[in-house]
Amino acid sequence: MSENNAPMLEVKNLSIQFGGLRAVDGLNMSIRKGQLYGLIGPNGAGKTTVFNMLTGVYKPTSGTILLDGKNITGKPAIAINKEGIARTFQNIRLFKNMSVLDNVKAGMHNHINYTAIEGVLRLPRYFKEEKRANEKAMVLLKVFELDGEAQQMAANLPYGKQRKLEIARALATDPKLLLLDEPAAGMNPNETAELMNTIHFVRDEFHMTILLIEHDMKLVSGICEELTVLNFGQELAQGETSAVLNDPKVITAYLGE
Repeated sequence: MSENNAPMLEVKNLSIQFGGLRAVDGLNMSIRKGQLYGLIGPNGAGKTTVFNMLTGVYKPTSGTILLDGKNITGKPAIAINKEGIARTFQNIRLFKNMSVLDNVKAGMHNHINYTAIEGVLRLPRYFKEEKRANEKAMVLLKVFELDGEAQQMAANLPYGKQRKLEIARALATDPKLLLLDEPAAGMNPNETAELMNTIHFVRDEFHMTILLIEHDMKLVSGICEELTVLNFGQELAQGETSAVLNDPKVITAYLGE
């Protein structure tokens, strides 16, 4: 067990190289348990590449990633998910032809405790586990006010509710750390305001640590407690949100002056 004051996520000197391009160069970042943290920067700064290293899609060239004190650097994506990192994507990736309920249950695949044989033969443990998964999924859907649409096809939900469903599915994996990749992308101002409430709620209700990438500065300034700014793969600024957003270096990077 880690100490209470240990960071939930600690990234040390993290780098990745694609051919001659150093896409992320010597990133250091520390996120406390229960913190709402933002990773921002202009397009092409390396933000999604960082997420891909944190989730095992890319293997870092150098550096370390510690989750709750445990070294997860370079582990495969499934192993990292089991260790406790879940993510959403900029382009919503739901199972569109499955029900809202089944989308959330899909997030529980690492926690289903029956064998393939028990599933095929419909043995007692299969029904017991399915009942437990249904109940847990419905609790999550109720939290996100999606329980009334549990049997609907995911494709038929409005955009804002699809985003909520994607977050609910990520939470179904029982993560310690939730990564949100541009959750406000494609949202109107009302949906963005509701999303801000949802993210706050998730942090408070689930005692969740959240790291998000976002271009919507209103959302960033409204919910993130601390920020790291990337520019050309390198850390440009880091610290408390309002101080970072008022840093002349950051303003210049965004305005391209």
